[in-house]
Amino acid sequence: MERMTTLYRTGLFASALVLGTAANAQTARVQVIHNCADAAAAVVDVYLDNTLLLDDFEFRTASPYVDAPAGVQFTVGIAPSNSTGAGDAIYTEDFTLANNETYVIVASGIISGSGYSPAPAFSLEVFATGREAASMMGNTDVLVFHGSTDAPTVDVFESAALEATVLDDFSYTDFSTDYFELPTADYVFQVRTSDNSTIVAAYGAPLATLGLQDAALVVVASGFLDPTQNSNGPAFGLWAALPSGGPLVELPSAPIPTARVQVVHNSADAAAATVDVWLNNTLLLDDFAFRTASPFVDAQAGVDLTVGIAPANSTQPSDAIAQFNYNLSEGETYVIVANGIVSTSGYMPNVPFDLYVQAGARENATNAANTDLLVFHGSTDAPTVDVHEQDAGELTDDLMYGMFAGYLELPTADYTVQVRNEQNSSIVAAYGAPLATLGLQGQALTVLASGFLDPSMNSSGPAFGLWAALASGGPLVELPAASIPMARVQVIHNSADAAASSVDVWLNDGLLLDDFAFRTASPFVDAQAGVPFDVTIAGPGSTDTTSAVARYTYELDADETYILVANGIVSGSGYMPVQPFDIYVFGGARETATSGAGNTDILVFHGSTDAPTVSVVETAVLGGATLVSNMSYGEFGNNAYLEPPTNDYTLEIQAGGTPVVAYDAPLATLGLQGEAITVLASGFLDPTMNSNGPAFGLWVALAGGGPLVELPISTSVNELDRLTGFTAWPNPANDILYVDLNTVEGLQASMVLTDMTGRTVRRTDGLNLAAGESRLVMDMQGLSEGLYQLSIVGNDVIRTAQVQVMR
Repeated sequence: MERMTTLYRTGLFASALVLGTAANAQTARVQVIHNCADAAAAVVDVYLDNTLLLDDFEFRTASPYVDAPAGVQFTVGIAPSNSTGAGDAIYTEDFTLANNETYVIVASGIISGSGYSPAPAFSLEVFATGREAASMMGNTDVLVFHGSTDAPTVDVFESAALEATVLDDFSYTDFSTDYFELPTADYVFQVRTSDNSTIVAAYGAPLATLGLQDAALVVVASGFLDPTQNSNGPAFGLWAALPSGGPLVELPSAPIPTARVQVVHNSADAAAATVDVWLNNTLLLDDFAFRTASPFVDAQAGVDLTVGIAPANSTQPSDAIAQFNYNLSEGETYVIVANGIVSTSGYMPNVPFDLYVQAGARENATNAANTDLLVFHGSTDAPTVDVHEQDAGELTDDLMYGMFAGYLELPTADYTVQVRNEQNSSIVAAYGAPLATLGLQGQALTVLASGFLDPSMNSSGPAFGLWAALASGGPLVELPAASIPMARVQVIHNSADAAASSVDVWLNDGLLLDDFAFRTASPFVDAQAGVPFDVTIAGPGSTDTTSAVARYTYELDADETYILVANGIVSGSGYMPVQPFDIYVFGGARETATSGAGNTDILVFHGSTDAPTVSVVETAVLGGATLVSNMSYGEFGNNAYLEPPTNDYTLEIQAGGTPVVAYDAPLATLGLQGEAITVLASGFLDPTMNSNGPAFGLWVALAGGGPLVELPISTSVNELDRLTGFTAWPNPANDILYVDLNTVEGLQASMVLTDMTGRTVRRTDGLNLAAGESRLVMDMQGLSEGLYQLSIVGNDVIRTAQVQVMR
C-alpha cells in the first residue's frame, strides 16, 4: 500500500471498493469509518475512480468489512452529497492495497476554510492488520483511534477492571499500536491529560452488556472538546464501529471518580500567614489565610495530583514554595492540614512545612444526635499530649505533632477539654467545647491544636489554642479557655527517722519543697486536680527523682483541700517498731475555721511510730471530755476536725483509759481564733529504742506553714524514772512471756500487747505494782509468729518494748 496514515472514524467508501473485486483475483478486506466532524462533510459522496461508490454517506457511520481489489492503484474521491460526478471531489487520494490484508480507514479532519480551531486538514487515516473478529474466543478485540481535532495528546486509563494506563501520550490521528485483546466484560475508559493528572472525560465500554463477545471493533475519539470554537459542532465522545458497519455506537458517559477534600490552613509561621493553593495548574484557594478552612469540595480521584503552596497573589503554579503529590481514592473523603514552618530561622523547633492528610474524613456526624470530632496536633512547639474530657475521661492518648486521632463520636453537649502531658500527670491547658451552645448537633468538625506554647521562641507568633474547622469551611472557631481544676494541699514532715530529717519533695518532675525539715509544714498551695501525679521524697540536694526514698501517686478532687503527712521509718535498722515510711492523706482539710471566727478547728494525727493506740481527753475546760477515741498510729482522730471555741486547753493522752501525759494547748494565748490547725503526735516514746531520736510530743502545723509549734508539757513522759527496770523475756517468746519490773514507788498499771497494726491482742488491767521488783506473766499461746509491741501503762508512765513470737 502506498500510503498508511492513521485516521479516526468515517465509513466513506466501503461499498465502492466492492465494485473492483470481480476483475482482480487479488483482494483485501476494508472497513471505512466516517469521523470528519466538519459540518461541511456531515454527508458526503464517495467515488472510486469515476464511479459513485457511497451516496450520502453520513458522519459517524461505518461501512461493513468488504472485499476490495488488491495490487492495483485506485483513486478515492470525496465529494459533496449533491455531487454529479468524480470531478466534484473536494479530496482525492490514491491507494494500493496488499493482497489478503485487512484495513481500517478513517476519514478525519477539517474541510472548511474557517470556523474551526484548530483546523487540521481532512485526511484518510489507514490501519493495516484490522480484524473482523476477536483473535481468541471469549474476548473482545478493540482498536482505538484519536480523531478529535481539538483534543490534546492524552492518556487513556481503564479504571473498572485493568486499573492501568492502556494508551500513553496518544495524539490526534494515532491508532493504538495494536488491538487490545480484552476478556469480554464491561469496562470504563478515562481520557486523561498526558501528565495523568486530570480526567478529561470517562466512558463506559459495556462489551459484555452489548453482547460483543468474540467481536472486534474500532473505538474512535470523535467530535470537539470545545464546540464553541468549532462552529458549535458535535461534542466530544467515544464511539464504536462494529465489523458489520452501520451507525457508530456511542459509548455512554461514565462518572468521573471523585473524592471529597477539605483543606485547613494551620501553619502559624508569619511567612505563610496568607497563601495561594494550586491544584495542578488551577488556583484552588486564593489568599488562603491562617486558621481558615475550605469547604469540602470534589477533587478527581485516581489521578496524580500536585498541590502547590505559593505566596499570596501568585500567578502560576511554579511560584509554589512547596509541592506535594497525591492520588486520592474514589469515594473517599479527606481532611488536609497545612502545617509547620516555612521560614529558615526565628522558630524553635523548626518543624518543616508539610501537608498532613486524614482519609475517612466526615462531613456530618454518623449519628444525627452526636457531634463527631477529628483531633489534630498542629502546634509545632507542643510536646506529645493526651486529651481528656473533664467528666468523660481520656479522649486521645499520646498524640504527637502531626498526628490525627480518630473521630470522637460525642453526644452533642457542652464539654470541657483538657490538654495534658503524655504522662497524664499535668494539665497544660483547658478549653470549653460548647457543641450544644454552638448548635453543632449532627455535624462533624476538626479540632486543631494551633499556635505556639512559647511565642517568645517563635517570632512572637500566635499563642497556643484549640480551634475548630467546620465542614462548611471559613474562619476556624476558637474554643474558649477554661479553668484548670485545682485542689489545695499542705504537706507536713513528721518522719522522726534521722535519715529523713531533711528531704526534698518533688511533684512529678518539679521540686516542690527543697530541704524540707522534720517538723515543718508547707503552706497550703494549689495543685492540679483530676490528674494522677507523683509525690516523690528524695534526699536533700537532689537534682531529680531517680534516687527517690519513696514515691506515691495521687489524684486529687477538684476544689478539695488536702493535708499530706509524711511519716514513718526510712532506715532499715535502728528503729523499733519499724512503721514503714508513708504519706497519710486527709481530704476535707481546712485553711480556716468553718464554725466561726471565735473557734479554732483542730485535726489530730497520730504520728508516733512507737506509741500505742491512744485517746485524747480535755481536762482543763471541758471537764474530762473525750475529744478523740482509740486513735492508732497513722490515723486522723475521728477522721474529722474538732471545732472548739478558741481557749487555752489541756490535752491529756490516755492509753487504755490510763492517763499517760498531758499538754497545754494555749489556742487563745497563741491567737489562733478563726484558724484551722493540725495537731500531730510526733517523735518517739522510747528514743533509746529508736536511734536516740526526738522525743514524743504534740506539735501543731499552722495553715500558713513553717516550723511546727510545740505544745508545752503539763505532765511528762520523762517521769519514767518511777519505773527504773523493764525487761521482757524470753525474747523471742513461745507460750509464756515474763516481764520483770523495778518501780521506785507503788504503781497502778496496765500491761498491753499490740500487733504491728496497732491492734490490741492481749491486755491485763488493774495491776497493783508495789515498790521494788515485780514479775508479770503474759500468756502468748495462740498468737501468730511476728513482731509485737508490749506496753506498761500507768499514771504518767508508759514504757514499751518490742517482742518477737516464734513457733
